[in-house]
Amino acid sequence: MKRTTAVVLGLLLTASCSGNASSGLNEPGATYEPQSSFNLVSESPTPAVTLAKDRSDSTKDEVTQSAKIDYPVTIVSLSPTATEMLFVIGAGEQVVAVDNYSDFPPQAPVVEELSGWNPNVEAIASYQPDLVILSDSGIQEELELLGIEVFVAPAATDLEDVYRQMLELGVLTGKYDAATLVVAYMREQIGEILASIEQPDQPLSYYHELDDTLYSVTSSTFVGYIYSLAGLINIADPADSDGSSWGYPQLTQEFVLESDPDIIFFADAECCGQSIETIASRPGWSELKAVRNGNIFDVNDAVSSRWGPRLVDFLATVSAAVSAVKVE
Repeated sequence: MKRTTAVVLGLLLTASCSGNASSGLNEPGATYEPQSSFNLVSESPTPAVTLAKDRSDSTKDEVTQSAKIDYPVTIVSLSPTATEMLFVIGAGEQVVAVDNYSDFPPQAPVVEELSGWNPNVEAIASYQPDLVILSDSGIQEELELLGIEVFVAPAATDLEDVYRQMLELGVLTGKYDAATLVVAYMREQIGEILASIEQPDQPLSYYHELDDTLYSVTSSTFVGYIYSLAGLINIADPADSDGSSWGYPQLTQEFVLESDPDIIFFADAECCGQSIETIASRPGWSELKAVRNGNIFDVNDAVSSRWGPRLVDFLATVSAAVSAVKVE
């Protein structure tokens, strides 16, 4: 089945700001639980959009508004973020297999043998997918040579990237109306969270720990970008000023101690058994401001590393931490 794999982004961004969201998302008591509260399966026709086969040239091979679109019914997702997006917009029933890291929502059909890090074209093709979603273009050409449609969903760089990607998936799967609702909800919630953050007179510094070998993130990553929205200063930025670590430098004990962050966010509780106690007991770390003042916060590694619908939860965690920070 030959379909298109790209959308004119300008039209989608205009649509995402058009105020089509249902007021039901804002009713008292509504909570953001992608696996339950957002049961958004749209039966309405997808809005008229212009589609193109090549992202780099949206004027090429255009199809008209009256063209019949066959939406995918066997989707394979090798992107944990895209998997969450597909389910929250109501396209979960079209998903037949996801990679071994797509652990949310619980009903996602995880296949341990499907690796997003080292994808196997033959294994993917065995599901006879009519759409494969990748996080990079590494095996895109090989899949397309087999006649399989591919959508590449790279890491977002800002909030607009998140919304755009959600809307693109909505168009591709026939769930545009539901995607529009989710995007509108996310815009509203994120706007409220950011507006509620009380910025201190002096910006607070932070250290985000990926694992117990002190790998971290810089502001050039999406995770770092989210922290910057909260007004925080990243101590890891100087450690990768030339970008040679692609935004993920490994720090040293001495570097962290010398930087003396106001806040420590650790995302290695599950992977590496870290806790407030183990961090505070590291040699010399008891003298850090973050440790002395009790400003150490556990963040879910999956939630913080993905740019999907649970981004709202991550930003809420960061906001709560900033509000709770004690300074000397």
